[in-house]
Amino acid sequence: MKRIMLLFVVLTSLLSVLPVSARQEVADPDAVKTQAVRAFEQVLDLWRAGDYDRLYDKTTVSGKDTKESFSKRMAGARLKPSCCWEKMQDVVVHIKSPASVVIRAKLGLDAPGEMEYKTKSFKMINEFGEWRIARAEILSLAEAGKPGKSKDHRVKTTN
Repeated sequence: MKRIMLLFVVLTSLLSVLPVSARQEVADPDAVKTQAVRAFEQVLDLWRAGDYDRLYDKTTVSGKDTKESFSKRMAGARLKPSCCWEKMQDVVVHIKSPASVVIRAKLGLDAPGEMEYKTKSFKMINEFGEWRIARAEILSLAEAGKPGKSKDHRVKTTN
């Protein structure tokens, strides 16, 4: 009987502590939001400046793209961030955990001869002590083609 009672006490103690330890509290939510937005702005600035090697380092680690293939795709992309106040507007940050946030923003993007806006959510991950974004997000937003695929450059002929 003592063993069962001891087991009951231990299990009750563990169950009462687990929900508290499973919840991840953010010590300073405003600081997390500020750091994540600053990192996102830096991503946009590196992209606009064409500094694709440093931009690559600000993306989450994945085995799909090499730094060279990423740079090549970004260099051939149709869009890049606009400058100044048009770059990013209506920013809202949702903290998912101390190492994960979602930034929703309206981005100004320059294309040859035009400008467009896209409102989208971007997940930022704090990886190795730095806020990073998925490479796929940047490539998709830039409208960078798939590696090895180019735009349709066929010559139209008339018969």
